[in-house]
Amino acid sequence: MKLVTFEAGGKASYGSLAGDRIIDLGASLGPRYPDIRAVLEAGALPELARLASATAATHSLADVKLLPVITNPRKIFCVGLNYKTHVIETKRSDSAYPAIFTRFADTLVAHDAPLFKPNISNRFDFEGELAVVIGKGGRNITQANALDHIAGYACFNDGSVRDWQRHTHQWTPGKNFPGTGAFGPCLTTPDEVPDFGAQTITTRLNGEVVQHASLSDLIFTLPVIIEYLSAFTPLMPGDVVATGTPGGVGDKREPPLYMKDGDVVEVEITGIGLLRNVVKNEV
Repeated sequence: MKLVTFEAGGKASYGSLAGDRIIDLGASLGPRYPDIRAVLEAGALPELARLASATAATHSLADVKLLPVITNPRKIFCVGLNYKTHVIETKRSDSAYPAIFTRFADTLVAHDAPLFKPNISNRFDFEGELAVVIGKGGRNITQANALDHIAGYACFNDGSVRDWQRHTHQWTPGKNFPGTGAFGPCLTTPDEVPDFGAQTITTRLNGEVVQHASLSDLIFTLPVIIEYLSAFTPLMPGDVVATGTPGGVGDKREPPLYMKDGDVVEVEITGIGLLRNVVKNEV
């Protein structure tokens, strides 16, 4: 399934994406599961799949406003320096462990929503990434069992305010301006992506490819990341893990290439989705 969270007629719901149509599953399941996080908490994805297969589409994708796939994650983890091409361009050494930082839920925006460039900086950079959504929570999850804890995948743009990211050794300020993290367009369940390592991630800025890599190039694989995270904190249904960006970021180009008002940025992952946003100055 490809699940979306959306707003129609001023009311938020969720459903299954079928081409350019949406099967509104929240219309009938909403009283029990008000959002996708609640669906995951209840282990109700199979119930959603059965209902989606027996229900006609109720909305055109063009007629709804998409929301971030998970609107209310408890935790958002981001992995830094997880492609060798990005490690090289940052001139950093290899690490034995994943570099982890966090994002806040109020930084998230949806597909086709504005991505806001803070007025305080002109160094607003793109970072196309694969996001993983946790379906089954746990602590001390082993690598052997880690994939069983994944509900699905989405595209992510970890918009980074580079000067604020480097005020100190802690990256948190540059990664948490409101409206700088794009997340969507849909949650694609693992059965839709049988050959995960064969998929590619591409970031385009105004139609020009600026990043491209294979998901098989991840230095720390999804099982390694999940094992590491769950060793120090419980993972919960609906938690989001952005798994890192390939080389080609604007900050490391000569001359640097930063996002500005009016730019169109796309993150596309084969088999998973295409996330598009227009950059707007913060108001």
